[in-house]
Amino acid sequence: MSAATSPVTIQTQRPGVPFSRLVTVELRKMFDTRSGFWLVATSLIISVLAAVAVIAFVPDSELSFGIFGAAFGTPLSLFLPIIAALAVTSEWSQRSGLVTFTLAPHRGAVIGAKAASSIIVAVVAILFAFVVGALGNVVGAAINGISPVWNLDVLDVVYLFIGNIFGVLIGFMFGVLLRNSAAAVVAYLVYSFVLPAILSLLAALQEWFADIQPWIDFSNAQIPLFNGDTLSGEQWAQLGTSSLIWFWIPLAVGVWSVLRAEVK
Repeated sequence: MSAATSPVTIQTQRPGVPFSRLVTVELRKMFDTRSGFWLVATSLIISVLAAVAVIAFVPDSELSFGIFGAAFGTPLSLFLPIIAALAVTSEWSQRSGLVTFTLAPHRGAVIGAKAASSIIVAVVAILFAFVVGALGNVVGAAINGISPVWNLDVLDVVYLFIGNIFGVLIGFMFGVLLRNSAAAVVAYLVYSFVLPAILSLLAALQEWFADIQPWIDFSNAQIPLFNGDTLSGEQWAQLGTSSLIWFWIPLAVGVWSVLRAEVK
């Protein structure tokens, strides 16, 4: 067969998009939008104002690293889950999912990258809160003429990381499950503020529910993570069972629906 009529081999296989690149893209997408940018900016502004308020109004005897860390970290813990939810819902609410899943057709990898980017943002934000908390503790002690109090040990820091990462992933779960920005944000706010009040009231009125509340109330089961106490085996079990109800099962249902949903 002559060279002119020899078959031409066409390379049809292309290398897949590396997971690290997907994570990088998702991180950039979380803050490229005006909503994402202003959520982060607002949370940082409120956090700084909270730290200033601690220096101005908290008595000298109560100034400590933990107080400053909580003052700076609380606004972040409220806003970061919303950012994680919007990172998922934007693909549907802004109709960019068709482009995303055409360029990266493996939806599971894309959802995994969104989860990884949410965790990265949470870890960076928590570290930033600790750094600013430490700075505020030193400055506040210097202004008030007292010695800084460092009242958090390594185990406390680990528990705080676990609790805050769970909080961010709750927002991510609602985004995956509902795939609508307004619905995910409302669901997260109801879960964070309305549901704990209802369950606490029920526990106060019904003795039988008070006994099982730590096993089914995920917010209640997370309280020891923020109290500085060493968790017992029973408390870890309560955290596991309640997270299964409110996080793992809904997340599995949401991921399953995302993998099968039609993208328009």
